[in-house]
Amino acid sequence: MAGSSLLALIDDIATLLDDVSVMTKVAAKKTAGVLGDDLALNAQQVTGVRADRELPVVWAVAKGSLVNKAILVPAALLISAFAPWAVTPLMMVGGAFLCYEGVEKLAHRLLHRADTEHEKAELKSAAADASIDLVAFEKDKIKGAIRTDFILSAEIIVISLGAVAQASLQARIGTLVAIGLLMTVGVYGLVAGIVKLDDAGLHLAGRSGEGPLRRAIRAFGRGLLRSTPWLMKTLSVAGTAAMFLVGGGILVHAIAPIHHAIEHLTPEGGFLGGLVSMLGNALVGIAVGIVVLAVVEGIQRLRGKPRG
Repeated sequence: MAGSSLLALIDDIATLLDDVSVMTKVAAKKTAGVLGDDLALNAQQVTGVRADRELPVVWAVAKGSLVNKAILVPAALLISAFAPWAVTPLMMVGGAFLCYEGVEKLAHRLLHRADTEHEKAELKSAAADASIDLVAFEKDKIKGAIRTDFILSAEIIVISLGAVAQASLQARIGTLVAIGLLMTVGVYGLVAGIVKLDDAGLHLAGRSGEGPLRRAIRAFGRGLLRSTPWLMKTLSVAGTAAMFLVGGGILVHAIAPIHHAIEHLTPEGGFLGGLVSMLGNALVGIAVGIVVLAVVEGIQRLRGKPRG
């Protein structure tokens, strides 16, 4: 009897793991778009950081992301069980915050260019001074990255929860934990690789020796060195655009009249249809971000605080 009970338990565990594996694949496919946005946003966060501090910053944000998911997974399960009506409003608040951050970043660059140049000069000065502890200097950057990660992680968890809504509680828990770990390792592993591309290029470009293979390796290293700054700039632009696309997409799907209006204007299927839908999401995101920024600026003025 004991042996048969053990075999039955092992069979149940194997069945559960198989279900979790299948549902994790489904959830990963549905959250692939958010994964791309998460990668662009987090790679953007480490731009301008001193080379020897890049990986510690990525690691700090990755640990913060794990904490975020440790909070979000139980919260999502509890909300889905006791207050499923609250999921959409919470997602809308997160989407509006992403749009606000995107507009605030653009406004800061366009309207406070002198301040932006001063911040860059400060960062270069700090990076050039080996006696300065950049951990404190980077603290705000890390906090901002973790805050943004919280919203994107919440969307990943909610989308995954929707994909396994009809499964058992054990399968839901297993799938959400698995997708949270996979997304964190995948995103921050790729970010760590991206930010060290220039170091890899420098290493390859400095290889000694003669022969066609050695020359090709050095040429490849020089190519990496030249392309890495452009890649980081591209990721910075993509990260800002992702704020509007993700945030606007959340709001569009939650507000039925806007969703139906964009669907009515969107050609059926194909590349053009997807492009029009993305453009609609981005425009909604920009509009909402402008409104939220205006409200925040107004509140700050009423409270007598300096403008952000």
